[in-house]
Amino acid sequence: MTKSSLSRTWLVLATIALSACATPQTPIRPGFDRPALSPDNVITRVAFGSCAQQEKPQPIWPAVRAADPDLFLFMGDNVYGDVKSADLAELRAAYRAMADIDALNAFRKQVPVLAVWDDHDYGLNDAGADFPYRDQSKALFLEAWDVALDDPRRHRAGLYHQKIVGPAGQRLQIIMLDTRYFRSPLTRKPRAGSGTDAYKPDDDPTKTLLGAEQWRWLEAALNQPAEVRLIVSSIQVLAQGHRFEKWDNLPRERQRLFDLIKRTRATGVLLLSGDRHFSAFYKLDQATHYPLFEVTASSLNLPFRPKNPALPHRIGPVVGVANFGLIAIDWSAQRLTLDIRDADNRVVEKMAVNLKDLGVGAR
Repeated sequence: MTKSSLSRTWLVLATIALSACATPQTPIRPGFDRPALSPDNVITRVAFGSCAQQEKPQPIWPAVRAADPDLFLFMGDNVYGDVKSADLAELRAAYRAMADIDALNAFRKQVPVLAVWDDHDYGLNDAGADFPYRDQSKALFLEAWDVALDDPRRHRAGLYHQKIVGPAGQRLQIIMLDTRYFRSPLTRKPRAGSGTDAYKPDDDPTKTLLGAEQWRWLEAALNQPAEVRLIVSSIQVLAQGHRFEKWDNLPRERQRLFDLIKRTRATGVLLLSGDRHFSAFYKLDQATHYPLFEVTASSLNLPFRPKNPALPHRIGPVVGVANFGLIAIDWSAQRLTLDIRDADNRVVEKMAVNLKDLGVGAR
């Protein structure tokens, strides 16, 4: 590249940046106070969900409120704002539309919310670390979700974070992983007979899903004491055999997660995920020193009813209606009840897991 062409390139980039900064921006943060999540709270009910299209009705929120959760976990695709330019106009508009959803605002006034992104609120379908506007997108996320100025997410790369809530013996650890900001490119292969692409497992040891910094943080988090640990991944961890995004696209990273749980002797782990536009339960018996269970909860208002293929590790049928997940923690009985509930708060799938089956008490 010549010196003159390099100068023109920098001029174009500078013009884009200045234009984005100079454009008056409508605030995207709803103007109301939100309930705090106290470290001393004993959590007994956790609701969670993903995939909420901001331009479509979201009648599910009264049902989620009726389930009486102590907090709600937004697991990604919380808006759909795929962008086309550096000003991120589409994503900003998506967050503004989210801020105008009365039912959601009413819910957020009553129930603490923790959130992390997936691809469509990151800014681009299936995007990873190569997304050029990831830092601008992060700034919008922090604004839209009213993340405190002293929150660690404001001072490091990515959006991973955790909270530990409850007294000793009733500690709930919530680990929200960022599967976007650091992720290496995935590998595609032609899908026979369809003309579309599928992702295939890539065993390249140089590729990462979480990135070195987040892996170090996760190890430190898993070494902290807690009785129940909810690890939130926007994409599925245990599921294999489908062509979409999942941890198995980078199988070394998937195995690294299992090995880390085993090496740290972290007990009480339950995996939560979204992304797929249907819900289901999964179990993998030999992943670590106890079986791993996963609940995929998707979608809040964009459900898809698949052909119900017999994929490995899935327990029971898939749920193809608008839905959310609910975990009830019975601390005295040392038992988790896992529900998938529809938009009328009816339980459509249910499973129970004893904490001793997640290694609790054996550490």
